[in-house]
Amino acid sequence: MNQNIRVELGERSYDIAIGTHLLTGVCRIIENLSLAEGYAVVVSNPTVFGLYGDQLCSTLLGRHSRVDSFLWPDGENHKSLEQLNLLFTHLLERQADRRTVLYALGGGVVGDMTGFAAACYQRGIEFVQIPTTLLSQVDSSVGGKTGVNHVLGKNMIGAFHQPAQVICDVSTLLSLPPREFNSGLAEVIKYGAIADNSFFEWLETRVDALLARDAETLIETVARCCQIKADVVAKDERESGLREILNFGHTFGHAIETGLGYGVWLHGEAVAAGMVMAAELSTRLGMTPRHDANRLRELIRRAQLPVAGPREMTAESYLPYMRVDKKARAGAIRYVLIGALGNASTRPVDDAAVVEAISACLEAE
Repeated sequence: MNQNIRVELGERSYDIAIGTHLLTGVCRIIENLSLAEGYAVVVSNPTVFGLYGDQLCSTLLGRHSRVDSFLWPDGENHKSLEQLNLLFTHLLERQADRRTVLYALGGGVVGDMTGFAAACYQRGIEFVQIPTTLLSQVDSSVGGKTGVNHVLGKNMIGAFHQPAQVICDVSTLLSLPPREFNSGLAEVIKYGAIADNSFFEWLETRVDALLARDAETLIETVARCCQIKADVVAKDERESGLREILNFGHTFGHAIETGLGYGVWLHGEAVAAGMVMAAELSTRLGMTPRHDANRLRELIRRAQLPVAGPREMTAESYLPYMRVDKKARAGAIRYVLIGALGNASTRPVDDAAVVEAISACLEAE
C-alpha cells in the first residue's frame, strides 16, 4: 500500500515516501542518501514534537552521532525572520557545520522555515521534510519553495532549496484537529481543478472517505497530489512559468491571510475561498463553464471549507495585497484561471473584473 514518488531534478532529485507508520523507519528510508552522519537537529513545534519528537530523535540516533531539537511556537503568525534567527543562534551555539542535517517535523510553517534556514545556514545544508499535516504532505513539503512571511505579504522572503527526502506518514494525520485536516483538503482539490479532471471526479466520490481519514484513501490522495506537483516542478523548478498554476486560488487566499492577520484564517481555508473567486472570475471571462465552477464550489463545500471570503474584507480591499503577489509582473497582477476542470493558465486581468468576481462571491452567501 505504501508508495514512492520521484521528483526528477537532475542532481537535486529526491524521493517522496508515502505510507503508514513510517516514522519508526526513517533511518531505513534515508539509508541510501549521502547525508552526513554527525549532528542532526529535529525542528518542530511543541504540539507536534510532543506527539512524535522523542520517537524521531531516538530513531535518528541510529544514523547520527548527535541529535537534538529546536522548537518554534505554533502558528502562521510566527513564520518570521525573527523566529528564523533563533534557529540560527541555536545552530551557531552548538557549532553546527555544513554537514549538519535538519529534519523538519511538522506542518507547512515548520517545513517552510526549516527549509529556508537550511538554504541560508553557511550558504546551504541538507534537510529532510517530515510533514505531519495533510496540507504539507500534498503541497508545501514538495518542490523546494521555502520562506517566511512579511507584514506586507505572505512568503515574500525565501529561497528555492530542495530537500534530500520527503517522508509522508499518513498515520500522523489522525491526530489533526478537524479544522486543520480540512484545511489541507483545499490543496488536494486544487490539483484536480488545475491538472487532472479524472482526479477531480475521483475526489467527488471519495471526499467522505477522506473526511473519515481512511488510510488507503489518504495514501492514494497524497500520492496523486505529489505526482502532479513533482511533474510540474520537474518542468519548472523556479516558478518561471508553468509552476505558477500551482497557485490557483492563492492570489486571493494570500490577500485574505494578510488582510485579516496571519493565523485568523488557516491557509487552506483562505485558498478554498480563493479558488471559488478564481473560478468565478474564470467564468465571467468566458473560460470556465458555469457548471464546472459550480462543481468546484460544491466539492469545496462538501470538504467543509469556506466558499466565500470574510465579511470583514471588502472586494476592493484585496487589491493592495494582491499587488505584492510573486506572479505580478511590472505591476500587473497575474491570476491563475481555469478553463474546463483540469486545465489552468495564468494571465493579467483588469481590476474591475476582479472586484466584480469577488463581490459576486460575497453576495452569493
